[in-house]
Amino acid sequence: MAAMDIVRFGSTIVMLLIITLLCVIIANGDDVFLDWHVSVDSSIKPVSTDQPVITINGMFPGPLINATTNDVIHLNVFNDLDEPLLFTWNGIQQRLNSWQDGVSGTNCPIQSGTNWTYVFQTKDQIGTFSYFPSINFLKAGGGFGPIRVNNRPVINVPFAKPEAEFDLLIGDWYQTSYKDVRSNQDVTPDWMLINGKGPYMNNLSKSHESFNVTQGKTYLLRISNVGTTWSFNFRIQSHKLVLVETEGSYVNQIELDSLDVHVGQSYSVLLTANQNSADYYIVASPKLHNDTQNSNLVGIAVLHYDNSTAPANGPLPDGPDSWNLTTGAARPNPQGSFNVTNVTISQAFILEASMSNIDGSSRYTVNNVSYLTSDTPLKLADHFSNGSGVYEVDEYSTNSSNVEAVSGVFVASGLHKGWLEIVFQNSEVKTMDSWHLDGFSFFVVGYGDGEWKIESRSSYNLYDPVARSTVQVFPRGWSAVYAYLDNPGMWNLRSQKLRNWYLGEELYVRVYDADPNPAKERPPPHNLLLCGKYEPAAPAPSPSAPNSRASTPHITWSLISIITTIFPLYCNGNPPKKGWKKKPNLLLLVDAAWKMKILCDHLLEQED
Repeated sequence: MAAMDIVRFGSTIVMLLIITLLCVIIANGDDVFLDWHVSVDSSIKPVSTDQPVITINGMFPGPLINATTNDVIHLNVFNDLDEPLLFTWNGIQQRLNSWQDGVSGTNCPIQSGTNWTYVFQTKDQIGTFSYFPSINFLKAGGGFGPIRVNNRPVINVPFAKPEAEFDLLIGDWYQTSYKDVRSNQDVTPDWMLINGKGPYMNNLSKSHESFNVTQGKTYLLRISNVGTTWSFNFRIQSHKLVLVETEGSYVNQIELDSLDVHVGQSYSVLLTANQNSADYYIVASPKLHNDTQNSNLVGIAVLHYDNSTAPANGPLPDGPDSWNLTTGAARPNPQGSFNVTNVTISQAFILEASMSNIDGSSRYTVNNVSYLTSDTPLKLADHFSNGSGVYEVDEYSTNSSNVEAVSGVFVASGLHKGWLEIVFQNSEVKTMDSWHLDGFSFFVVGYGDGEWKIESRSSYNLYDPVARSTVQVFPRGWSAVYAYLDNPGMWNLRSQKLRNWYLGEELYVRVYDADPNPAKERPPPHNLLLCGKYEPAAPAPSPSAPNSRASTPHITWSLISIITTIFPLYCNGNPPKKGWKKKPNLLLLVDAAWKMKILCDHLLEQED
């Protein structure tokens, strides 16, 4: 019977392949193959200090992932660090595929001296994003980089093609080892870097960043806050900025003197070189710090006109005295007004972030629960044993705080294809918070001071809220978002501030769909890493009984391997290796079915 079950399973898979093929024919992306070697380099010294800097292929910041919407990224990560590593793709939604999200709740880490290949699609997204290491406080040592998802020719963007595009990765930086910072969480950043370089005119800067422009031309600047702690205000001396996009959403174009960018956020702005030919200051200064002229804490780069002979001079341009709320209220465009006045809210989370003392240690909590990272990724436990022994869904409240602060594995259930309202409450007096949800964009519908109340909903902007994946939460204030949970999986909901995240300010939202159809959620990848309670055991002797249960996982895994590796590459019309010719879609289907028949015949022989 076991053999016949496998054959039936194979036939089912072939039918699913037919359906998948029809879907893929409609809109194909390209396959992008990348190899990354992640290591430490102590010779870079961005601020003339001996410290380990995490590089990718010898680069700091890391290389650009330059993709087009619907492309499939195959990214082979070689971990040459002396500790485990994971990367997460900030703002990339990983549609139906939380297996590739790259956080501790979804993936086993890539162990030192090994490699692992991420395979994910930049599906239905266009915009500016970033990536960074997600575990062990590694982001404080580097390893971050830019992601561009470009439009396909058939999709118009709401502005003329710029002369060029520039990536600006801006963030605070420690002048000591990230390992020292990890063990001493009381230290604060010392610098602000722009593209990994120190401030212009600072004697301790090994180099500074400069961008060349031509008078009269317009450029697209892709700005990401890749820091750990500080929000910053971005501005360019004597120039205006036109905001056009935030984390995958085009917005109503707004002309700005400056732009506040909070930890983990990304924006695209247009800059027109319409001033006299000269050099001008590009400034990123931290918010909530009074000494804005301090040359260490202020990131300074140069905008250089190509026929300029005059260096940047004069005082640095001043930033605003208050927070810039304009960008948070921008109206998405051209996809249409994201009107959410008529949606029905299925669930509401009220999440209060605060600091607590748990067992003698300072921890960050959500509703008085500090997240306890499990040795077994939640997604792995969810797949193999419905979470048993690793977490209990809805063990902690998403609407009220525990009486006492505790550490625990905080997993909340999200209703598939339901609308979720999330209210983030910040109890800190002087510190801005920043919250991010993997797997989705959410609609930012409101901000407010003090404690959120039910009456606060009357102030929501439901007519045209901006869609993004990271929202700031002001000191002693609240922010409210709406999310449509149409993406099944295990999704991380976290503070983007690295210290808060590292010390427990996170939870996971389990969006579950009982339908096993892989069109709803993809099966585990063929190269799935196992760890924790599912650590692979030493090989056992082959069972003598033909119907032994021990053979079933192997057979199923072989099928999954073929399905998730060879067939998707065929169906996308892209050969898995050089020299393979592309085949017409009908031949692809026949070829796939024939390979499935051969596999099933082989497995039948093994079973017999």
